[in-house]
Amino acid sequence: MELRKEIEPQFDVAENRYPEVLKSILVYTDYCEKNGDEENIEYKKLEEKLHLMTGKEMSKFNLWEWWEEEGAENLAFDISLPDPQKVNSLTKEEVYEIVRRLKTFEEINTKHVSDFFSRFYQNTVYGNGYFMKFLEINFNKFRLNLFQRNKDKDGNYFEYSIDEVIAILIE
Repeated sequence: MELRKEIEPQFDVAENRYPEVLKSILVYTDYCEKNGDEENIEYKKLEEKLHLMTGKEMSKFNLWEWWEEEGAENLAFDISLPDPQKVNSLTKEEVYEIVRRLKTFEEINTKHVSDFFSRFYQNTVYGNGYFMKFLEINFNKFRLNLFQRNKDKDGNYFEYSIDEVIAILIE
């Protein structure tokens, strides 16, 4: 099922921002390798530049040691992708589709999508938590454990089904 444009990640925006964001990160890295940045002067300049480009708070991103995480490309994508927004009048079908995507780890058909989309879509759903953030913004009853293995009072492990998650979110 396709979701409304305001629900889906804005890949078109991310794709436009991505080359400049990636270049900025790599230029900063090269600068640091040659000159160091003990005073974080260049780091702060990079944070400000990326903030102005994206409107995002950069303190949640590791611009300095990206190689210890998922690499410069994934970092640049995460910075480039606009954050999810509050959406009014979500239908039960839309919530079902979001929860289904999060719980099934289903591969997408990349036949009719851009290379950029197919390269980063799985990271968006499972890596950077776009849809988790979307649910958190849009539902007061969102809890991370709805998507994790849990233990009942008898010590048995269980996972919430898609329908159970939806019932909790929209009740």
